[in-house]
This record gives sequence, structure tokens and C-alpha cells, in this order.
Amino acid sequence: MVMARRAFLNCYNVGMMAEDSNNIGSSVSAEPDIAPDRDLTIQVEGVTKQFGPNVAVNDVSFDVKKGEVVGFLGPNGSGKTTTMRLITSFYTPDRGRIVIEGLDNQERDVETRRMIGYLPENNPVYGDLLVYEYLQFVANLRGLTGPSKRESIAGSVEETGIQEVYNRPINQCSKGYRQRVGLAGCILHRPDILIMDEPTEGLDPNQRIPIRELIRTMGQQRTVMLSTHVLQEVEETCDRLLIISRGRIVAQGTVDELTTQAHGERRIELEAQGSNVEPALAEIREIRSVRRLAPVGGRQKFVLSVQPGEEHDVRPQVYNLAKKRGWVIWELHQEAARLGDLFHQLTHEDQGPSAETEGGETS
Repeated sequence: MVMARRAFLNCYNVGMMAEDSNNIGSSVSAEPDIAPDRDLTIQVEGVTKQFGPNVAVNDVSFDVKKGEVVGFLGPNGSGKTTTMRLITSFYTPDRGRIVIEGLDNQERDVETRRMIGYLPENNPVYGDLLVYEYLQFVANLRGLTGPSKRESIAGSVEETGIQEVYNRPINQCSKGYRQRVGLAGCILHRPDILIMDEPTEGLDPNQRIPIRELIRTMGQQRTVMLSTHVLQEVEETCDRLLIISRGRIVAQGTVDELTTQAHGERRIELEAQGSNVEPALAEIREIRSVRRLAPVGGRQKFVLSVQPGEEHDVRPQVYNLAKKRGWVIWELHQEAARLGDLFHQLTHEDQGPSAETEGGETS
């Protein structure tokens, strides 16, 4: 609840400062601090954040393009949440800078916060409020009034599909609907950027599917950045991935680009009928090991591990061997490269105590 209260205070400060800036008039300018790259929404440049002796984010740099849905992937404690809090001006970098739509978010934090909708890891909704009361509350914090307020609430309710629970107490809503209510609050002020920290955490498989679909729909009109440690989440939702480990970005690219980087051993599955299959396969130089699986209907099944670094496909050799020895092949295929293999290679050492700790809070 500490983080929830802070999130609302952050939101409240934005609304109050927005009113002050309207009174100031021309003294507050929306002109960019630097010549903006029209294709980039978020630019993170050499950012470091430290809590005491713990370095949570270490010289991190990346860009997010307009209209992208970017997944931020890493183990618990790797720096995901801290990075997102830096982007949303929740924290201030010790070194480096973050540019939102051409504005430095340290110099122009009020303006950059207005551009962002932020759903923290612990969804800060108040369970004793009705859904419509909560949305009215958030709209007030955002400084929305009159017709604009009514239109924003109606649009958010429709986009997130919470009409069914609009008059229901939040604590009587399912976890999936509570996440939708949180998302509705994030987009009330119609931001161009959505930052979501573990948006499907704690949901069961049936609840995850509609939230993923909602995120994809929201990403059609906005730039979206979401953090997760669930590989299936980013494969099904995101255009591009960032992988972070021990506070450093260790890989970035599309799912296809990253899976091609997985350089572990390749595995080939073989199902065949014949004699002396296993010892014959072991004689192929490129095959490092042959593992026998449980037979199926009298047929033998094997997993062949191919030496890392072998460029050519050994399946033609297996086929020719089978033809020569009179085996009947029922199955012969190579497993596709998996994002999980690369993720393990890059983050398997990221098992120490979390550096994402401040005041007893861990992400």
C-alpha cells in the first residue's frame, strides 16, 4: 500500500501543478529541450540509479519508437521496476537522462508526466470505492472537469470493457476486472504513452488472455511499455523486447531477432522403427548425444543433441542413414530456437539478492 499511496500522490501533484502552470501562462513552454527525433517517444541515455550500496540500474540506454509495444523482460530484482519508475519521474536518475517526446523528464517532469499513463506493479485501486467513484477520484486528481471529464471517463470505461462492473465495489470485482479498472484510470487523461509494470501478475491463465488482448488493442493508438518475467506474455503481445539482467540491458530486438541469438545446442526429435538405431546415430560426428525417450506404439523415440556452432543441418544425414539401414521414419524435426533459451543464457546468474530495494520495498 505504500507504493499505492505514492502513486496517488504522484498523480495528485501532477494535477495540482497542471493547474498552477495554467495560471502561469506563457512562462511554461511545451517546446522541446532538444531537437526531437520524430520517430522516438522514449530515449533512455546512460541512466544509473543506486540505493545505498546497491546499483539497481547501471548505465542503461535504449529507445522506444512511437506506436511500439515494447516488452521489458528480466528476472525478479533485475531492474525492471526501477527503470519504469525512472521513466515516469517517480525516481530521479543519479546519472544519465531520460527524454520523453523531446523533453528531459528531470527538467520538465510536470509536462512529461502528463504524457504518460502509469500502472504500477501493485495496482493502486481503493477497494472500498465503487468503480465509478474511483474513476471520478482519479479524474479529479488529473484536473479533469466538466464535459472533458465525462467524456474521458466514458471513453476509458468503453475501451477497457468495465461497463458490467461500473457500479460495483472494487473489492467485489475479480482480479482481472481490478486490473481493467486500474488501466481505465491510467488512460483517463488520454496519454500517448502507457507504462505498465507486471500488468498480468497474479492473474490465472483465463484472466491473462483478455488482458493481453486489451494491451494489444491499446497499443494500436499508443506507445506501450510493459514489464514482465513471463516469456509467453512478450511473445504474444510485444513488437520488440528489452532484456535486463543485474541492472544492465543485455539484449534487445524483435522476438525473431533474439531467438536467432540463442547459441545453445540444437535438438532434433526422431521417431523411427528399425534395429540398432541408437548406436548408429551415435556414430554421426555432429551429434553430441542421443537420448532415448519412452517408446510409442512399439516405435523408438530419441532426442539428438547437435554440437553448438554446427552450421549445417544434420537431418539429411539421419535420413540417409535411415534409408541405408531400412528404418521407417515416423517423425524427424528440429526444435525451433526458443526465447527461453536465450533468456536463460543471459540471466541465469541473476539469482542474487535484489538491488531493487528502497526503504524495505522490493519489486
